[in-house]
Amino acid sequence: MASFPLSVNEKLIARSRAVGELLAPTSPFDKKCGRENWTVAFAPDGSYFAWSQGHRIVKLVPWSQCLTNFLLHSTKNVANSASTRLPRQNSDGSQRNKPCEHIIDCGDIVWSLAFGSSVPEKQSRCVNIEWHRFKFGQDQLLLATGLNNGRIKIWDVYTGKLLLNLMDHTEVVRDLTFAPDGSLILVSASRDKTLRVWDLKDDGNMMKVLRGHQNWVYGCAFSPDSSILCSVGASKAVFLWDMDKYSMIRKLEGHHNDVVACEFSPDGALLATASYDTRVYVWDPYIGVILREFGHLFPPPTPIFAGGANDRWVRSVSFSHDGLHIASLADDKMVRFWRIDEDYPIQVAPLNNGLCCTFSTDGSVLATGTQDGSVFFWATPRQVSSLQHLCRMAIRRVMPTSQVRNLPTPSKVVEFLCYQI
Repeated sequence: MASFPLSVNEKLIARSRAVGELLAPTSPFDKKCGRENWTVAFAPDGSYFAWSQGHRIVKLVPWSQCLTNFLLHSTKNVANSASTRLPRQNSDGSQRNKPCEHIIDCGDIVWSLAFGSSVPEKQSRCVNIEWHRFKFGQDQLLLATGLNNGRIKIWDVYTGKLLLNLMDHTEVVRDLTFAPDGSLILVSASRDKTLRVWDLKDDGNMMKVLRGHQNWVYGCAFSPDSSILCSVGASKAVFLWDMDKYSMIRKLEGHHNDVVACEFSPDGALLATASYDTRVYVWDPYIGVILREFGHLFPPPTPIFAGGANDRWVRSVSFSHDGLHIASLADDKMVRFWRIDEDYPIQVAPLNNGLCCTFSTDGSVLATGTQDGSVFFWATPRQVSSLQHLCRMAIRRVMPTSQVRNLPTPSKVVEFLCYQI
């Protein structure tokens, strides 16, 4: 079994450059069980990086500090290309919210992380708006941690203090995602077969339970406009939810094994899903059609064999912020970078025991977490987006597929806008 199609010359695929690492501390009595780094996350403004070191510990590091360390390892170009957030200043010129490192003991094994930031004009959906225990301002940056015991703890990133302790799940909280619109709506995915919707602007009140999964829920992701939620789990189906009505829109069917990760493209026109069937699918979520298939095993396993162990399980998938690239991480000890218009990887990197991956806020670096609690960073493919692609993203941010198809434009243009060519 091969990792690439026979038509692809492996020698022509570029090797991604390692640009840095963050190693989890070890001790002679360190238990191997519980050391896994299941999740890594970048703050929306690029100010912080967080990762689960294993054994209950989450580390929050200013991203600019990471870049400085990378600079010492001769990665000047990557460091200079990445955005960093400067500390805000008070009227007297003194700094506030200056990023500083925090080590947080969450009290139980950490399975999921998510950053959230507030926009004042996004009010709570709750009825009681007269009094709240917490007032989340515009400068607030929060970190949500999903734990082994079913709890979700919310932390103030700037102080490292615990703000909220959300309790309702009865099993592991496997994934977390904040609505991108600044409303501080948080969705959690759990092994108790449910997704729960929390309103942090209402002191963490649980608003809704989304039921439909028949088994563990592994992952969830918001669309960029916060209107749609995707969820995946221990089944072959991908679930799409209307987050205004809290109802299921449709199931996407096509995978042959558990679907374990999902993410929308920056314009919301595409949805990438990763599965243990050795494939990443890129869907049009509006019409439920598979537009691309990225394989990690050749020849690809038939459905009956795709449902079992195959040493090529895809663990994680992430969309770059230019909308052109996807990263995938599989059990064959390899990270792959794909262009959305190519059927084979354009760049690869070696990684043992990888569990998760995500692009940095500016897209210049991919962070990957491993089973020993460490993080490795890789330079990502860098290219200037074409004017056509930038126009396509601008249009697709505001127009679903049905509206694009009705545009009075040539069919080739419509196909391009629908990512079909």
